[in-house]
Amino acid sequence: MFAYPKKIVLVLLFIVLGHSLIAQEVIRQESCDTSPFRSEIDSLKTVFSSKGYIVLREASMTMQSEYEMPIVVPMNEGSLYQFVFIGDPTSRLYEVRMYDYNEKQVVYKKNMWGDVDGNIISYAYIPQFSEYHMIKPVQVNKNKKKLCGYVLLLKKVTK
Repeated sequence: MFAYPKKIVLVLLFIVLGHSLIAQEVIRQESCDTSPFRSEIDSLKTVFSSKGYIVLREASMTMQSEYEMPIVVPMNEGSLYQFVFIGDPTSRLYEVRMYDYNEKQVVYKKNMWGDVDGNIISYAYIPQFSEYHMIKPVQVNKNKKKLCGYVLLLKKVTK
């Protein structure tokens, strides 16, 4: 007597849940063409290498205008890190926020299109604890929806 309504409820539940799972988009870091800023990347690597830094991570990533791209990196207490974000040269706003493991914002940097640094945000950071940090770069471009971004994480090595 009650088996029939239970089946209907289950079928409706699967339809609703299945539809919501299909509707969600997964954020993935996809590489993109870095040729517009290849010379900036190479010169930054040369400069930081001459100052005793090594490249830990680097990646190009396809970004969507106005959306943060989360990057999770492990960092060791007391080590000196340098983070570099290079955005599309035609974007009008560039921001980077970094959070520690407890989701406390530890760095905030913002550049506008006409600034001296332009499309490059770079900062040094020494973590107080060995833990994962989340870095969230974002750029805003009113003419393009898909943008290319490039990140470098460098670490100072002591000899």
